[in-house]
This record gives sequence, structure tokens and C-alpha cells, in this order.
Amino acid sequence: MIYILGLSAFYHDSAACLLVDGKIRAAAQEERFTRKRHDASFPIKSVHYCLSEAGIDINQIDYFIFYDKPLLKFERILETYLFNVPKGIRSFLKSMPLWIKQKLLLPKVIEKELKTLGLKDKLSNQIGGKIFFSDHHLSHAASAFFPSPFEEAAVLTVDGVGEWATTSLGIGSKNHLEIIKEIHFPHSLGLLYSAFTYQAGFKVNSGEYKLMGLAPYGKPTYVNKIYDHLIQVCEDGSFLMNLDYFDYSTGLKMTNSKFDALFDGPPRKLEAPVTQREMDLAQSVQVVLEDVMLRLVHFAKKETQSDNLCLAGGVALNCVANGELLRRGPFKKIWIQPAAGDAGGALGCALLLWYELLGQPRQVNPPYDSMEGSYLGPSYSDEQIFYFLKKEGIPFEFLEGDLLPSSAARLIGEGKVVGWFQGRMEFGPRSLGARSILGDPRNPQMQSIMNLKIKYRESFRPFAPAVLQDRVSDYFEFSEESPYMLFVAPVSKKYRSTFPAVTHVDCSARLQTVTGDQNPIFYQLLKKFEAQTGCGLLINTSFNVRGEPIVCTPQEAYRCFMRTEMDYLVLGSYLLDRKKQPAFQEAVNWRSEFELD
Repeated sequence: MIYILGLSAFYHDSAACLLVDGKIRAAAQEERFTRKRHDASFPIKSVHYCLSEAGIDINQIDYFIFYDKPLLKFERILETYLFNVPKGIRSFLKSMPLWIKQKLLLPKVIEKELKTLGLKDKLSNQIGGKIFFSDHHLSHAASAFFPSPFEEAAVLTVDGVGEWATTSLGIGSKNHLEIIKEIHFPHSLGLLYSAFTYQAGFKVNSGEYKLMGLAPYGKPTYVNKIYDHLIQVCEDGSFLMNLDYFDYSTGLKMTNSKFDALFDGPPRKLEAPVTQREMDLAQSVQVVLEDVMLRLVHFAKKETQSDNLCLAGGVALNCVANGELLRRGPFKKIWIQPAAGDAGGALGCALLLWYELLGQPRQVNPPYDSMEGSYLGPSYSDEQIFYFLKKEGIPFEFLEGDLLPSSAARLIGEGKVVGWFQGRMEFGPRSLGARSILGDPRNPQMQSIMNLKIKYRESFRPFAPAVLQDRVSDYFEFSEESPYMLFVAPVSKKYRSTFPAVTHVDCSARLQTVTGDQNPIFYQLLKKFEAQTGCGLLINTSFNVRGEPIVCTPQEAYRCFMRTEMDYLVLGSYLLDRKKQPAFQEAVNWRSEFELD
């Protein structure tokens, strides 16, 4: 067997992925183990998990590969500073210690980190060595194309910035992938969107989805200003940005005083009330993003003549834009990497090594992809869960077979909020029925209950429906598959008042379609809920509270359950009633088996 370990680290959303003879065996983000949101540190715990999942040790890895090229990224930082000197001296001096101590010595840094897991060999990146470095956008593109159900496809990557590229177009065919067009830093659609994220008072690299959720509450009042002052867009989707209004090239902020003057004030302060201005900013940049993306995909169609499109990069997580591309774009089929951000780069670079460097053949099995439903993280057996419950003296009820989905469906139908912990954890930012919080979409109070009492987050944030695949076109103006919750579609007019908890203010919803092949127990739950209520969908939101990563272990699920106002918790085959739980005292020894000494 050939073992390949893919790594992403040091920017945001660090992750590790293990391939075994080209098959994705395990993948996870470091944040799930360290409990630090968007953790950028070396993914040592994720590596430890991947090895344990395959039952191997670090010395059995044949090849290591990192998802970008730090020397090229350093070249971009130096050139940007020299071009703008003396501006940018503060940000330059702030970044240099980390580059000198860590990023320029990456092979040695990786070797040192992996020695804590028992690595014996030296990791050389010279010819014949064991460690490789991939181009950032090539890693993204590989994560989108190689697991897709397509033999050939156009591949579009759009993000903030890699080494130099911010937007790239590639062509994938069988086991080969080639980048044919690029747009380079500082011109970046991802950074434009992040600038408005910053101006609206949300955190860059984590708050962009909040901006997307806020957009339908606003009006596109600033669209003309964006086009007149910030960005020049050509018919083919290529663009140039006016850097007079931005600070990200040379400073420590996204925007500057000229940007503030153009958009009626400085950035909203964190936790200050969201005003109509922020709503209008969100809607305006969302309109521009969708316009540019549509132009880009039309150009991709013209260049490649393919019927299929694969998407990756942080911008590919904008499911509102994705829905527009599906409805108004020229491609018959679109497939999006569920871990489209930097975490997915760990998977992409590993696949790139397998197919491109090792020349392995690639087989596709349409309509199925090779992501295993993105259920690539740790799982916990009923025996492990029972041990935890008994050790901590936690009251529970054991439910066998159909009793579990049937009982959970009944409780949800009675208006209860249920934490749902089953099988392998999802890879990527979405909960897909393995680490989820579930509710009744028909309940008009459920959105506010879950936002304010469970998630502790902004009231404008919408909830997504998980829907039976064979019922999706009944409830939504949508007939495709959306297993990874990456498309937004209009709710059918007939049901907009029926499902208030998942119908956003613009009458849309972010869909997850569910089949029995992908997640049998979650599918059974939906079927039981449909049989009991006539409704074939549920609210599905991530199992976490605001500011924390999605839970990974049974301990973390129980902690989240007891710290919120969830009514019931399902852990494997065990049902926990909140009313029967003792006063919560978090044990100091609640550590994951992937927590290293």
C-alpha cells in the first residue's frame, strides 16, 4: 500500500488528510481537536487522528505533501513591500519573525513536528526526498476535480490569495489537471468580499458567511459605488481593483479612511448593533460577487467547452452565489468541494501527488463522488459512548434499531431541539447529519429559539433544511443534488409559510439533500419524521455554539448540550433527556484520545 499524508497549516483552517492507495481514508481540521476556531497551527492532532484511523504509524507514510509553496508566498510579500515602500513597514516587520523562524524553514518545521509522533527519517524536499510542496491554487483545484464524479471538467478556484494567484481556471481530464488562466494579487474577489466583511464588523476569514446571511436584509444601494471606485470588471470576468481604498497590501487592516468616506462611515465595532448600512453593504457586495462569478463561469465554458464545472477556494463556500451559477450559468453540472477553503488544500495536494506525480489511473463512478459524503473524521462506537456515560454517571436510555430514529422524530415533532451525534465527523465547515442540532422547520418560533437559546448567535442568521432527495423538488425550486449544503434555492411558493424556520427573508434556503446511501441513520430519521408529520425535511444546524468549532467527541457533545437549552441529546444509540441530567460539572479529565501529551 502507498500512504500519502497531505497537510495544510500556518494561515487558517489547518488540516491533515490521509490517502491509502489513492482512496481518501481520513481527513480532519485541527480546530476540532484543539477547540480553537480556525486554528492555523501545525495539524499534529489531525495527523495523529489520520494515522490512528488507518492503524499505522508515521514511519509508514511514503510521501508527505504541503498544500502551498512558502518561498513563492514570501516572494509575493517581499515584492509587494518593495513596490509600496515605505508604506507597509509595520505589517512587514510584524510578519518577518514568523517567516524567518518558521515558514522559510518549512521542511525542517514539519520534520520537527512529526518527530513528536515518532518520525525517524529526515524529510528532504530535494530530488528523491519524501516531502513535496504544491501550488496553493493547484491544491484547491485538485480537491475539486479529482474527487468529483466527472471524467473531465472546467475547474475554477476563487479565494483571497495563494502564493500569487487569487483566481484560477483549470482543465481536468481523467488523471490530469492543468491551470490555464490566473488573476494575481493584489486583485482579489475574495479579498474584496472580506473587505466588506471587515467593514460590516465581522471577522475576516470567519465572518464572510455572516455577511452572506445578512445580505437579503439589505438593498444594493452601494453597487454603483463599488463598480465606479473599487473594481473594474471585464466581460470575461477578469478584474482590477483600485488599491487606493484598501489597506490589505501594505497595512494591518482591510480598508482605509477613503473606503470609510465612500461607504458612509468606519467599520462597525464588534458586537455593536447591526444597522441598515451593514445590511446594504452586504447586499451590494453580494450582487457584485455573483455578477463577477457569472462572468467567470461563462468564460470558463467558452475556454473549456465542458459541460461540467468544479469549484473550490473560500469563495466557493458562498452558497448563494453557487445557486445563481447553477440557475443562470452555462454548465449542466456543478460539483463543489465540501471543504472548499484552506482545509481542503490538504486533501487536494495529496490527490495531486497520487495522480500527477505518481501517474496513477483515475476511475469515476457517476453520479457518485469519492468524498464518502465528507464523513471522514473520527467516529465513536456505542461501547465507547456507554463507557463515557457510565463513568460520568449520566442518565440515558438505550434505543435499538428503529426505536432511535422514531423516538427522535417524535421529539422533534413535539417542538423539542435535539442534538444529534452519529458516525464519522464531517470534513469541512458544514454539519451534514453527523454532528448536528435538529429542529422542526414548521415551528414559527424555532428559528429564534435556536439562535438565541442554543447557538447564542445573531438573530438574522438563517437555518438550513436537510431534505429527502426524492422530495426536494416538492419543497424547493431545485431538482439537483446538494449533499454538502452548498447551494441556495428558492422555497416553493406553496411552502414558504409552511416552513418559516428555514425560509430566509428572501424566501430562499440553503439545502442539504439526503439519501440512504450517504447517511443511512440520518435518512431514517428524516423518513420517520415524514411518516409522523408528512414533512420530509428538518432544520439542520452545526453542533456548536457561537465562537466554538463543531463538536468532535461525545464529551464535547455532552458539554455543549448542558451549556445550552437543548432538550435532548442523541449519542449513538443513547438518548439523553435534559430534565433527567444532574447539575453539570465539567470534568477536568475530559480529553480526546487525540489529545497529545
